[in-house]
Formats: sequence, structure tokens, C-alpha cells
Amino acid sequence: METGTAGGTSRPAWVGLPGGLLSLRRLLLVIWTVPLAAGTALLLGLTAGPAWAATGALWLGGLAWGWVLLGRNWRSWRYAERADDLLISRGVLWREETVVPYGRMQLVEVTSGPLERRFGLASVQLHTAAAATDAKIPGLVPAEAERLRDRLTELGEARSAGL
Repeated sequence: METGTAGGTSRPAWVGLPGGLLSLRRLLLVIWTVPLAAGTALLLGLTAGPAWAATGALWLGGLAWGWVLLGRNWRSWRYAERADDLLISRGVLWREETVVPYGRMQLVEVTSGPLERRFGLASVQLHTAAAATDAKIPGLVPAEAERLRDRLTELGEARSAGL
């Protein structure tokens, strides 16, 4: 797929997300599904009989399925800095590629919630004049998130001078 803007390269240099985001999401999946499986098995085992307790294993099947899907989703996230804009690509079944021109960025912020901080992660949120084009890059290492914020802010100021 040939993409590019004036002054950019024909093929962007894509950067994937670090593995900490995948670990965090998989941990959350386990934290939610294992108690649900145990609770379902216990409740049905006590009320409907021991044979029904095996229904709790459905949650474990969901855990296995979610484990694979989270890995595929994590691998689909990537971003590329080009001469005039930032590309963000994500999605497995429905691919979504967002192009954010540096001159249209109004605000670039780095956020990190309690779990993200525990896993050493941060997210970069890009705000533009059009609400539909706001973009987010989750799960970056804080140093990379800050570097990206500073670079995008610098490029945004330089590109917006003519507006």
C-alpha cells in the first residue's frame, strides 16, 4: 500500500507497541475470567448439581479465546512518524489507519493510570480541531511517550505557523 505526503518517504517506518501492554491486558483478562469461572461452577454445583458445575469451564474457554485475540490485537497496533503527519494503524478484522497532520494538532498529552504505571506504561493522546480525528497510542514506555509528545508538539508548532 503506497502512502505518503509531500516530502515523506514512500514507505513509513512503523513502530509497534512494547509487550507490557499485552501483559497488562492479559492479566486483566485472567483477573476477570477466573473468578467468574469459579463462581459459576460453585453456584451451579450447589444449586443444579455437580454435572452443571462444568459449565464454569465455558469461562475458561473464553479466557483461552481472549488470550489469542488480545495477542492479535496488540500486534496490530503500530505508528509511524512521517515528514508531515503521524500515522496510527490498528485492528485485525477492521483495519483502521488514522493520519494526523502535525499542523492540525492542538494538544498532545501523556496519560498513565494506576495499572499502566504499575506496568511502566503510558499513553499518548492527540487532540485535533475535529473530534473524530483524535487519536491515541496506548501502552508506550513513559520515556518514549514523553519523547513522542515533545517531538509532536515541536512539529505541530512549526507546521501550524502558517495557519
